[in-house]
Amino acid sequence: MSDYVLVIGNKTYSSWSLRPWLALRVAGIPFREEVIPLDQDDTRARILSHSGAGMVPVLRHGALTVWDSLAILEYVAERHPDAGLWPDSEASRAVARSVAAEMHAGFAALRRDLPMNTRRDRPPLDIAPQVQADIDRITTLWRDCRANHRAGGPFLFGRFTIADAMFAPVASRFRSYGVALDEVCAGYVEAVHVLPAMVEWCADAAREDWVLDRSEI
Repeated sequence: MSDYVLVIGNKTYSSWSLRPWLALRVAGIPFREEVIPLDQDDTRARILSHSGAGMVPVLRHGALTVWDSLAILEYVAERHPDAGLWPDSEASRAVARSVAAEMHAGFAALRRDLPMNTRRDRPPLDIAPQVQADIDRITTLWRDCRANHRAGGPFLFGRFTIADAMFAPVASRFRSYGVALDEVCAGYVEAVHVLPAMVEWCADAAREDWVLDRSEI
């Protein structure tokens, strides 16, 4: 049995949960998952039983609790250096941390107007200027990483890293909402979605009974 327990929300909707889940799967690090359905009467109480922050994901490792997606990813990367969850070169690691942190802290309009829903496959009625600005910034980051740091491989820094884990929910959003992308960015979204771990996540999401987004009905 794994030493790690990852507490997550619904796979259809929980973008923050996807990030460490995907990184652990791609890195081949064993863990046990516990899914807490979101927006239920007992959701908050169940999450609070794992973390006082009241949000998922939460990583339990023995007596230690780590909350927040990026903190979990950093903890796992430190404990498993051979997994290569950050790029090899110092410069690329610095850029990867920068783009991961920007994703973690920013793009509020995109999050608000285009929430993650892996079962959605319809474009939005319109894209607000603030959302388009977020899309433009994200695609610029992707193109810059691919042009300057990829060193072979289909991901932002060549092989899959924490930066890709942080942007995987955005790749999902871009596909779900039919966001128009250039060839480089479309290829990156495809690379994320053909990952066996991402295929597994989406398949699990498709089997979920909970419906929180009225556009699915």
